[in-house]
Amino acid sequence: MTNCLFCKMVSGDIKPEVVFEDEKVLAFRDINPQAPMHVLIVPKLHITNLNVLQDASLGGHMLKIAACIAEEHGCAETGYRAVFNCNDDGGQTVHHLHLHVLGGRRMTWPPG
Repeated sequence: MTNCLFCKMVSGDIKPEVVFEDEKVLAFRDINPQAPMHVLIVPKLHITNLNVLQDASLGGHMLKIAACIAEEHGCAETGYRAVFNCNDDGGQTVHHLHLHVLGGRRMTWPPG
């Protein structure tokens, strides 16, 4: 998708602060962090949202990467949050599937 912000990051047209990359996903720091550690994990393929994700292994891969990132940032033991927002009412502002990984502070509930 030519107008997708995250596709531009995957292609290298926009350079995010990358924390992890492999053949399936790109993970980078959120430009408007809501916690001391706030990383977004996006699939390299343009998938609009969780409703249209066909490859369950990709979703599992994203969650595994989230756990690794939390461990690397010292948040795995104390706790972190991994969140998929889906569509406008769910808080999704960029319509390219992405997983928020937040940590480094106590999370409150309910979240929004």
